[in-house]
Amino acid sequence: MILTDTHAHLYSEAFEGDREEMMKRAIDIGVKRMFLPAIDATYTQPMLMLKEKYPDNVFLMTGLHPTHVKDNYKKELDHVKLMLTKHNYVAIGEIGIDLYWDKTHIEEQKAAFKEQIQLAKKHQLPIIIHCRDAFDEVFEVLEAEKSEDLFGIFHCFTGTYEQALKAISYNMKLGIGGVVTFKNGKIDQFINQIDLKHIVLETDAPYLAPKPYRGKRNETSYIIKVAEKMAELYNLPLEKIAEVTSENSKEVFGV
Repeated sequence: MILTDTHAHLYSEAFEGDREEMMKRAIDIGVKRMFLPAIDATYTQPMLMLKEKYPDNVFLMTGLHPTHVKDNYKKELDHVKLMLTKHNYVAIGEIGIDLYWDKTHIEEQKAAFKEQIQLAKKHQLPIIIHCRDAFDEVFEVLEAEKSEDLFGIFHCFTGTYEQALKAISYNMKLGIGGVVTFKNGKIDQFINQIDLKHIVLETDAPYLAPKPYRGKRNETSYIIKVAEKMAELYNLPLEKIAEVTSENSKEVFGV
């Protein structure tokens, strides 16, 4: 059984003490493919080092995370463009809009989101969307940019059934992680109404650990808990969930 973690910050400082052991735990339970979203330029080198150490398991994205969009965002986007000429990236992400912490740079967030979507189209790459307290704003940008060459993943999807359908209408898969195991997560109430062909699995490690690890550091091996919950909700064997969601990730990333 091969599992795919489509979203994990494995280069995070949270893993500094036991990164090799954490990677081994993931690989040992069958997580053979791990996709690493970017945050900003300061993480580029640690990401490249992890790719060098695990060339067959780790796949990299480049991009500017919305919570790191500041007044200097154009300089950060120049770095993203430069990286695309130097290394083999499989997606532009994570990008989007986050109005949970701070609304100060909302216009800059929208501008950075649009520019990175256009960059993804230019390089024929998928986008990985981060959306927090910003569904209307994200959908507004996607509507303006929608086209056949716009596709990707709506990472950490926590919206309603209607919002799920809308995201899918923009050629997005839904990234389902630990929230599906939460008692108050809500997506468990409708996710099995969504065809499994639209679903990929993720951890968002070190954040959003699934039950029974909720509140602790998340890691890629815990994706098994997400897969088990999805198997329960879809009434399918665990192996089938792993197989279909991994195939869906290949469709998105091309690897």
